[in-house]
Amino acid sequence: MSGALIAVFRSQRGFATVADAPGIGTAAATSTTTANVAFTAPANDGGSPITSYVATSTPGSVTGTLSGSGSGTVAVTGLTASTSYTFTVHAVNGVGNSAESSASNSTSTTATTSQVEFTTTGTFSWVAVAGAFNVSVLAVGGGGSKAGGGLGYKNNYTTVPGSSYTVEVGVGGSTGGDSYFVSSGTVEGEGGGGGAGGSYTGDGGGDGGYGVPWNGGGAAGYSGNGAGGAAQTGSGGGGGSAGYDGYCATAGGGGGVGLLGEGTNGAGGANCFTPPSCCTPNGGGGGSSGAPGQSASGGNGGAYGGGASGMGAGAKQGGQGAVRIIWPGTSRSFPSTNTGNL
Repeated sequence: MSGALIAVFRSQRGFATVADAPGIGTAAATSTTTANVAFTAPANDGGSPITSYVATSTPGSVTGTLSGSGSGTVAVTGLTASTSYTFTVHAVNGVGNSAESSASNSTSTTATTSQVEFTTTGTFSWVAVAGAFNVSVLAVGGGGSKAGGGLGYKNNYTTVPGSSYTVEVGVGGSTGGDSYFVSSGTVEGEGGGGGAGGSYTGDGGGDGGYGVPWNGGGAAGYSGNGAGGAAQTGSGGGGGSAGYDGYCATAGGGGGVGLLGEGTNGAGGANCFTPPSCCTPNGGGGGSSGAPGQSASGGNGGAYGGGASGMGAGAKQGGQGAVRIIWPGTSRSFPSTNTGNL
């Protein structure tokens, strides 16, 4: 009896083996210290259910584990920044560890430095490039009649290289369109119009100015609101308002705001009172290197986000909206930390 039991035991031990090696998929760094490693489950589990998969890095032998029996993605944490890695994956069942899979592609935990601007009206998809693990984003709304666009920014927003993110750029017109990144609840510069300058959503920014009495309001600044009245100066880098000829009832466009971070405030357009002769109104100056408003009755607002004149026979087009994305968000942030074109 004892010999028969030993024979049965040996037979049972021989039936279950380690699983075959998993198939390797794509490895992708998700931050300066983490990566995801995709794999496919082996066809043969060795007769014992697979309970988990383990990914191992080269160099460093840093591991990550995923419980379960099917195909998936293992998250590996604790990697070293600015290092190139490959990975293998093995399966674990009741008998033990399978052989390692073949090596993955190489992926780097190096954070890259770059930027991109969207200055044409429309809806776009931005795909985070390799090394863009986090970004800082600026959104300026389009200017409207008398109303400057709002400016909002969001710093150190986590992104995943290879993933797509929505970008909306608002139109400049008689009513300005909203600009945002991902959603209006993430970061937004609201378009000017409806009797008020645009507001904003984000870590900081400002509201667009509203022209008094007929001036084009200035675009918002990075730390203050755009100017609204004649000869007013925008705060926080916001665009200045347009000048106003009260005798001839004419007014120019409001100044826009630049996209490279906080800078010089936009000057207000000078008042223009010279009866009995009419004079050309002065457009407001652009804040933070933004374009000034047009010096003409019915003048357009300056780029980006300047409000149009509220009177005259001109086109009355507010300044175009814009979205700017810079990275890495850990070291580049609005209103003024390394926000230029590097």
